[in-house]
Amino acid sequence: MPHLALYTFGVLKSPLADPTPLTHEFYDIGEAVYRTFSQQPGYLARAEAVDGDRGQLFGADWGAWGEFTVPTWYDKGRTTETTALATTLSLWTDLRLAFDAIYTGIHREALNRRYDWFERTGHANYVFWWVPDGAIPTWQAGVSKLEHLHAHGSAPHAFTFHQAFTPDGTPAGAKDIGIGPKSARAR
Repeated sequence: MPHLALYTFGVLKSPLADPTPLTHEFYDIGEAVYRTFSQQPGYLARAEAVDGDRGQLFGADWGAWGEFTVPTWYDKGRTTETTALATTLSLWTDLRLAFDAIYTGIHREALNRRYDWFERTGHANYVFWWVPDGAIPTWQAGVSKLEHLHAHGSAPHAFTFHQAFTPDGTPAGAKDIGIGPKSARAR
């Protein structure tokens, strides 16, 4: 059974190394979100640097997740002191469980605060795609999918919740994702 890959990317208003309370708050919420996600049904794994420090993304060893890279529109720093981005790469079993995890609980609270931390870039900030069972998506694939989504819109190989696709490439209906009266209130 294929798995669902999710790549997210956002440009932060200040570098990750910024000592301000707002940056610390972002980190604290992010760590809580990761802990919560790791216990969610449908969550399989996420990219974690083998030897990375907080804020070290470029040049870190990401193992099977591949070499770290970012979209072409990211034009800020690339050192531990100057990097101003937040990104994730994760694997899920299906759209419905990913939707439930993302649009409820502490992650929903964080989404409500995203403009406190992130710049509005005019670019998509997440993309999904299906990968074969046992495959590990790479950072390069995530960037490529996000850039394709921005340039061409949703397609079976790069899509969002709003225009999702099943593993066989057919458009996913609201019931496949979990969007309905109950979840609409959670969004």
